[in-house]
Amino acid sequence: MQIREGPARRAAPSAAGALRLPMSAMMLAMFATMASFYVAGRLWQDAQNRVYLIKELDRRTGQGQSAISVDDTLKVVACRQQGKRLASLEMELAAAKHEGFVGKYTPETNGTHSRKKPLIVIGIMSSFGRKNYRDAVRKSWLPTGSMLKKLEEEKGIVVRFIVGRSANRGDTFDREIDDENRSTKDFLILDDHIESDEELPKKTKSFFANAAETFDAAFYAKVNDDIYINVDTLSAMLETHWDKPRVYIGCMKSGEVFSDSTHKWYEPDWWKFGDGKSYFRHASGEMFVISRAVAQFISINRSLLRTYAHDDVSVGSWMIGLAVKHVNEAKLCCSSWPSGAMCSAL
Repeated sequence: MQIREGPARRAAPSAAGALRLPMSAMMLAMFATMASFYVAGRLWQDAQNRVYLIKELDRRTGQGQSAISVDDTLKVVACRQQGKRLASLEMELAAAKHEGFVGKYTPETNGTHSRKKPLIVIGIMSSFGRKNYRDAVRKSWLPTGSMLKKLEEEKGIVVRFIVGRSANRGDTFDREIDDENRSTKDFLILDDHIESDEELPKKTKSFFANAAETFDAAFYAKVNDDIYINVDTLSAMLETHWDKPRVYIGCMKSGEVFSDSTHKWYEPDWWKFGDGKSYFRHASGEMFVISRAVAQFISINRSLLRTYAHDDVSVGSWMIGLAVKHVNEAKLCCSSWPSGAMCSAL
């Protein structure tokens, strides 16, 4: 007699198996939630960055509404990162020079030719009708001809008379300067500047911008055309500032801001200097020196930099907001003839 067996009963799920499915689902849910928070956080951060950049662009351009694409945003962020890296490299380079790992006067090789980077570019502010002053400079401290070239090659000191163009381009004033330059080859002519006594601050800004683009020097100096310079003493002084990548050197002073329009030193923007009517500390305009990083800043931001009635005050105002080392160098007080002076009035 055969006994039929009923259908096999399914084994009851174990307790461990019963818990495994809910635990796996819970873990997936947790990971999904965390991923959602992470993605939302990144999107929110990117959105905040875009909002900040748009507001910053509006503020700087003076526009009420502005649109900025994702590509533009990435470019701005990349520029900021490159700026930070450049500043870091400048500091490292300055430290290396200070420790003696980089020569203070470095030859650069270009093909078969070797050249030296200038130590300093000296811009002598001159203008139309001041040839007598330029000749006095050439006879006193500025060499001419082959000796001028020797000064550049052996001591790294480049000197140029700085002159703009006439409002009537190509007139007698322009031709006289061009003829003189063909003979002496010691001019840096600012084609983007109209020569005018009232526009000296803009001329000084144009000089630093053009000099930084033309000459890869360590320092740049502005000097008036009635000043005598001891180039050897100046060179020795600059060597003590190689460890300062951003430096502003001069005979630091302050002084009264004149609101009387009939006064020689009248300042149209006198009200911006507060109730005390006193200028901030700045280098005397007879002669002052800035480092390459500062000159590059002026070159890049020339269209944004505000000028005042006087060039020394204008440059000093740009330095106020920068991480620049102000050096009060008494030997650059040209009018007072200090002991060991680097300059004096002719």
